[in-house]
Amino acid sequence: MAVRDILDQIENLVAGASHVPLSGKCMIDENDLVHLVEELRNDLPNELSQADEIMQERERILGEAQKEADRITSEAKKYAQKLTNENTIVVQAKEQERTILQQTRDQEREIMERTRQNSQQLRDDADRYANQVFDQLIMHVTNTFQGVQQAEQGLHQARQVLLQAKEQMNRAAQQQNSPVAAAQAASQMSS
Repeated sequence: MAVRDILDQIENLVAGASHVPLSGKCMIDENDLVHLVEELRNDLPNELSQADEIMQERERILGEAQKEADRITSEAKKYAQKLTNENTIVVQAKEQERTILQQTRDQEREIMERTRQNSQQLRDDADRYANQVFDQLIMHVTNTFQGVQQAEQGLHQARQVLLQAKEQMNRAAQQQNSPVAAAQAASQMSS
């Protein structure tokens, strides 16, 4: 599954989650979120591997461009040497050689610059994408953690209420039992 698809699923999981009343929090099934994070963890290296392949392709293209530049330069030199026999031809050949060399250098610079820009763009996109993924994961984990903390507080309050109710019930029972016990003790003494 593609990383973008996994992020869409995480987003859908959050969007479809039950909301905790009177709070801006939502409840997410932990297993679903963990499963999607594991898929993301598995797929992200593949996407980074593809970026590496693009970088290798860039190196291959640069190598081919350098070979082509060397070939053109070599041809230009050979051509210039053939024309050295006559003065006018020599001057024209040298001028043409300079033009070809300059064009080759310009093409090489242009190819190198485009390749460098493409490589930088790929790196920037990969970094930006990875940061977005981590930011979303951190936000989801933070929201889940806050939801768990709120649930713990609610359970603690419920426990306190139950303990207080039990204590009140026991006191009431003792108060009701006190007159009955006194009456029973008085009847036993008179008999």
